[in-house]
Amino acid sequence: MGRVLVIDDDAGVRESFRAALEAAGHAVEAAESGAAGIESARATRPDLVFLDLKMPGMSGVETLAALHASWPGMPVYIVTAFYGDYLAPLRDLESRGVDFNLARKPLTVREIQMIAAGRLGDKIGDEVPAGCGTKEPHVSRNGSALS
Repeated sequence: MGRVLVIDDDAGVRESFRAALEAAGHAVEAAESGAAGIESARATRPDLVFLDLKMPGMSGVETLAALHASWPGMPVYIVTAFYGDYLAPLRDLESRGVDFNLARKPLTVREIQMIAAGRLGDKIGDEVPAGCGTKEPHVSRNGSALS
């Protein structure tokens, strides 16, 4: 299984993701800020990052740019309830070749596990829903394209 980094300022969200991902057999690191997440990634490169956008201090957009600068191929899945507020900066990053996927909060345990399965190649059940795999980037949970 993979090593997953969860970056979110909400402790409840971090623990929910940890529980869902550990139940699927993944090693999970959690960080409460963008800066802490980057330090965690430097210590041990994750196979997948779940990233919140709306955080105090270093925003998720800034964190995404920094992760991409250090590890261009690192899979990042943005999970937020506020993606509309960040649409312009996300499109700017996308135009500069920063790759990411997008899902709207809240996510169920099954959805968290399915996203990880799609990005890490795990098998969970018989299907991986649209937007959860590597072949359909930039798709929100409701199926609308970011770009």
